[in-house]
Amino acid sequence: QVQLVESGGGLVQAGGSLRVSCAASGRTFSSYTMGWFRQAPGKERDFVAAITWSTGSTYYADSVKGRFTISRDNAKNTVYLQMNSLKPEDTAVYYCAARFRNTYSANWSQYEYWGQGTQVTVSS
Repeated sequence: QVQLVESGGGLVQAGGSLRVSCAASGRTFSSYTMGWFRQAPGKERDFVAAITWSTGSTYYADSVKGRFTISRDNAKNTVYLQMNSLKPEDTAVYYCAARFRNTYSANWSQYEYWGQGTQVTVSS
């Protein structure tokens, strides 16, 4: 059983930085793509970033490109999302997701496993 556990959310001022983590367990993730999505109240769940576990290839939404960095630690089976230059519009619940493919997708429905989410709030 795949388990994804997010941590590291919180409250930060605009312009600040935050790192959220996703600890994965229950599988060998070398054939997976890991993604971060976010959902603000009353809005759809949006793609933020993804990384293919085997190659480390990364993909970003235009809205976060240049500000956010996704990475992985193979030894710890953990995926990170480093968020810099945060804006109030980045406020959302951030979800970690896993897709049993080595190909990237920005469509949340293509991910089979999800974490419980972690709140990120950016104050102006």
